[in-house]
Amino acid sequence: TETNMNTSNPYHGERKPGSVGLPLPDVQIRITEGNSKTPLPTREVGMIQVKGPNVFSSYWKNNQANQESFTDDGFFITGDLGYVDQDGYVHISGREKDLIISGGFNIYPKEIEDLINNHPDVKESSVVGVKDDDLGEIPVAVIVVDMEFKAQVLTDLENIFQQNLAKFKVPREIKILDELPRNAMGKIQKNSILNLIT
Repeated sequence: TETNMNTSNPYHGERKPGSVGLPLPDVQIRITEGNSKTPLPTREVGMIQVKGPNVFSSYWKNNQANQESFTDDGFFITGDLGYVDQDGYVHISGREKDLIISGGFNIYPKEIEDLINNHPDVKESSVVGVKDDDLGEIPVAVIVVDMEFKAQVLTDLENIFQQNLAKFKVPREIKILDELPRNAMGKIQKNSILNLIT
Protein backbone atom coordinates (compact mmCIF):
# COMPACT_ATOMS: atom_id res chain seq x y z
CA THR A 1 0.00 0.00 0.00
CA GLU A 2 2.97 2.36 0.41
CA THR A 3 4.11 1.98 -3.18
CA ASN A 4 2.50 1.45 -6.55
CA MET A 5 4.12 -1.05 -8.90
CA ASN A 6 7.88 -1.30 -8.46
CA THR A 7 8.89 -4.04 -10.88
CA SER A 8 7.61 -6.05 -13.80
CA ASN A 9 8.77 -8.91 -15.96
CA PRO A 10 9.24 -7.42 -19.44
CA TYR A 11 6.61 -7.86 -22.13
CA HIS A 12 9.42 -8.18 -24.67
CA GLY A 13 12.41 -10.03 -23.26
CA GLU A 14 13.06 -12.73 -20.71
CA ARG A 15 10.33 -13.41 -18.16
CA LYS A 16 11.90 -15.27 -15.25
CA PRO A 17 9.64 -17.62 -13.28
CA GLY A 18 9.86 -16.88 -9.56
CA SER A 19 11.03 -13.31 -10.17
CA VAL A 20 8.98 -10.13 -9.89
CA GLY A 21 11.04 -8.74 -12.76
CA LEU A 22 13.07 -5.61 -13.35
CA PRO A 23 12.61 -2.20 -11.72
CA LEU A 24 10.22 0.00 -13.71
CA PRO A 25 11.50 3.27 -15.22
CA ASP A 26 12.47 5.87 -12.58
CA VAL A 27 12.24 3.24 -9.80
CA GLN A 28 15.40 2.43 -7.87
CA ILE A 29 15.67 -0.80 -5.90
CA ARG A 30 18.52 -1.84 -3.66
CA ILE A 31 19.14 -4.82 -1.39
CA THR A 32 20.72 -3.86 1.90
CA GLU A 33 21.96 -5.32 5.12
CA GLY A 34 18.95 -4.86 7.40
CA ASN A 35 17.63 -1.31 7.47
CA SER A 36 21.05 0.18 6.77
CA LYS A 37 22.28 1.65 3.49
CA THR A 38 24.97 -1.04 3.16
CA PRO A 39 24.38 -2.76 -0.22
CA LEU A 40 24.62 -6.53 -0.50
CA PRO A 41 26.19 -8.46 -3.39
CA THR A 42 24.22 -10.10 -6.19
CA ARG A 43 22.06 -13.07 -5.08
CA GLU A 44 22.49 -12.31 -1.38
CA VAL A 45 19.20 -11.96 0.51
CA GLY A 46 18.61 -8.72 2.33
CA MET A 47 16.12 -5.90 2.85
CA ILE A 48 14.41 -4.56 -0.27
CA GLN A 49 14.46 -0.76 -0.36
CA VAL A 50 12.64 1.31 -2.99
CA LYS A 51 12.84 4.89 -4.20
CA GLY A 52 10.86 6.57 -6.97
CA PRO A 53 7.81 8.62 -7.91
CA ASN A 54 5.60 5.62 -7.13
CA VAL A 55 6.50 5.66 -3.41
CA PHE A 56 4.22 7.54 -1.02
CA SER A 57 5.67 10.65 0.63
CA SER A 58 5.00 9.87 4.31
CA TYR A 59 2.68 8.40 6.90
CA TRP A 60 0.04 10.91 7.99
CA LYS A 61 0.81 12.47 11.36
CA ASN A 62 3.23 9.68 12.33
CA ASN A 63 6.78 11.00 12.48
CA GLN A 64 8.07 7.94 14.28
CA ALA A 65 6.86 5.62 11.51
CA ASN A 66 8.38 7.94 8.90
CA GLN A 67 11.76 7.90 10.64
CA GLU A 68 11.68 4.11 10.91
CA SER A 69 10.48 3.54 7.35
CA PHE A 70 12.74 5.82 5.31
CA THR A 71 16.52 6.03 5.04
CA ASP A 72 18.15 9.44 5.18
CA ASP A 73 18.71 9.29 1.41
CA GLY A 74 15.00 8.76 0.71
CA PHE A 75 14.64 4.99 0.22
CA PHE A 76 11.52 3.32 1.63
CA ILE A 77 12.30 0.25 3.75
CA THR A 78 9.70 -2.23 2.52
CA GLY A 79 10.00 -4.96 5.15
CA ASP A 80 10.35 -7.46 2.30
CA LEU A 81 13.43 -9.63 1.98
CA GLY A 82 14.84 -10.61 -1.37
CA TYR A 83 17.75 -10.46 -3.75
CA VAL A 84 18.73 -9.23 -7.20
CA ASP A 85 20.17 -11.77 -9.62
CA GLN A 86 23.03 -11.32 -12.07
CA ASP A 87 20.65 -9.91 -14.71
CA GLY A 88 19.06 -7.34 -12.40
CA TYR A 89 15.82 -9.25 -11.80
CA VAL A 90 14.34 -8.91 -8.32
CA HIS A 91 13.34 -12.03 -6.35
CA ILE A 92 11.27 -11.83 -3.14
CA SER A 93 12.14 -14.27 -0.35
CA GLY A 94 9.46 -13.19 2.13
CA ARG A 95 8.66 -10.69 4.86
CA GLU A 96 11.28 -9.79 7.45
CA LYS A 97 8.77 -10.38 10.26
CA ASP A 98 8.15 -13.93 8.95
CA LEU A 99 11.84 -14.88 8.93
CA ILE A 100 12.53 -17.94 11.10
CA ILE A 101 15.91 -18.11 12.84
CA SER A 102 16.64 -21.68 13.88
CA GLY A 103 19.95 -22.53 15.52
CA GLY A 104 21.46 -19.41 13.96
CA PHE A 105 20.27 -20.29 10.44
CA ASN A 106 17.85 -18.10 8.49
CA ILE A 107 14.81 -19.89 7.11
CA TYR A 108 12.57 -18.10 4.61
CA PRO A 109 9.05 -19.57 4.87
CA LYS A 110 8.20 -18.68 1.26
CA GLU A 111 10.77 -21.18 -0.05
CA ILE A 112 9.07 -24.00 1.86
CA GLU A 113 5.54 -22.74 1.12
CA ASP A 114 6.29 -22.71 -2.62
CA LEU A 115 7.30 -26.38 -2.43
CA ILE A 116 4.17 -27.30 -0.48
CA ASN A 117 1.82 -25.33 -2.71
CA ASN A 118 3.11 -27.15 -5.78
CA HIS A 119 1.47 -30.32 -4.48
CA PRO A 120 -1.82 -30.74 -6.38
CA ASP A 121 -3.82 -31.81 -3.31
CA VAL A 122 -2.72 -28.94 -1.04
CA LYS A 123 -5.20 -26.07 -1.12
CA GLU A 124 -2.99 -23.61 0.76
CA SER A 125 -0.18 -23.55 3.27
CA SER A 126 1.81 -21.45 5.66
CA VAL A 127 5.11 -22.04 7.44
CA VAL A 128 5.60 -20.47 10.86
CA GLY A 129 8.34 -20.36 13.46
CA VAL A 130 7.44 -22.04 16.74
CA LYS A 131 9.51 -21.31 19.84
CA ASP A 132 12.04 -23.99 20.74
CA ASP A 133 14.23 -24.13 23.86
CA ASP A 134 17.29 -25.44 22.01
CA LEU A 135 17.15 -23.76 18.59
CA GLY A 136 15.19 -20.58 19.32
CA GLU A 137 12.58 -21.39 16.68
CA ILE A 138 11.70 -24.38 14.53
CA PRO A 139 9.74 -24.36 11.26
CA VAL A 140 6.26 -25.90 11.34
CA ALA A 141 4.15 -26.29 8.21
CA VAL A 142 0.39 -25.78 8.33
CA ILE A 143 -1.65 -27.02 5.38
CA VAL A 144 -5.24 -27.15 4.18
CA VAL A 145 -6.04 -30.45 2.46
CA ASP A 146 -9.02 -32.76 1.97
CA MET A 147 -8.82 -35.35 4.75
CA GLU A 148 -9.22 -38.20 2.27
CA PHE A 149 -5.81 -37.28 0.83
CA LYS A 150 -4.15 -36.56 4.19
CA ALA A 151 -1.93 -39.66 4.51
CA GLN A 152 -0.64 -39.51 0.94
CA VAL A 153 0.00 -35.77 1.08
CA LEU A 154 1.97 -36.05 4.33
CA THR A 155 4.12 -38.83 2.85
CA ASP A 156 4.65 -36.86 -0.37
CA LEU A 157 5.63 -33.69 1.49
CA GLU A 158 8.16 -35.51 3.68
CA ASN A 159 9.81 -36.84 0.51
CA ILE A 160 9.71 -33.43 -1.18
CA PHE A 161 11.32 -31.79 1.85
CA GLN A 162 14.10 -34.39 2.04
CA GLN A 163 14.89 -33.98 -1.67
CA ASN A 164 14.74 -30.19 -1.87
CA LEU A 165 15.62 -28.63 1.49
CA ALA A 166 18.67 -28.44 3.69
CA LYS A 167 18.06 -30.41 6.89
CA PHE A 168 17.66 -27.30 9.08
CA LYS A 169 14.86 -26.01 6.80
CA VAL A 170 12.72 -29.16 6.95
CA PRO A 171 9.53 -28.50 8.97
CA ARG A 172 9.61 -30.45 12.23
CA GLU A 173 5.88 -31.00 12.01
CA ILE A 174 3.04 -30.68 9.51
CA LYS A 175 -0.32 -29.63 10.97
CA ILE A 176 -3.65 -29.61 9.16
CA LEU A 177 -6.32 -26.92 9.50
CA ASP A 178 -9.70 -26.57 7.84
CA GLU A 179 -8.70 -23.11 6.65
CA LEU A 180 -5.99 -20.54 7.27
CA PRO A 181 -6.99 -17.41 9.20
CA ARG A 182 -6.98 -14.25 7.06
CA ASN A 183 -7.53 -10.56 7.67
CA ALA A 184 -10.08 -8.35 5.88
CA MET A 185 -7.61 -7.88 3.01
CA GLY A 186 -7.32 -11.64 2.55
CA LYS A 187 -3.76 -11.90 3.89
CA ILE A 188 -2.85 -14.98 5.89
CA GLN A 189 -2.39 -14.11 9.57
CA LYS A 190 0.64 -16.02 10.84
CA ASN A 191 0.19 -14.82 14.43
CA SER A 192 -3.31 -16.29 14.44
CA ILE A 193 -1.94 -19.56 13.06
CA LEU A 194 0.56 -19.71 15.93
CA ASN A 195 -2.27 -19.20 18.40
CA LEU A 196 -4.17 -22.08 16.82
CA ILE A 197 -1.32 -24.60 16.82
CA THR A 198 0.60 -23.82 20.02
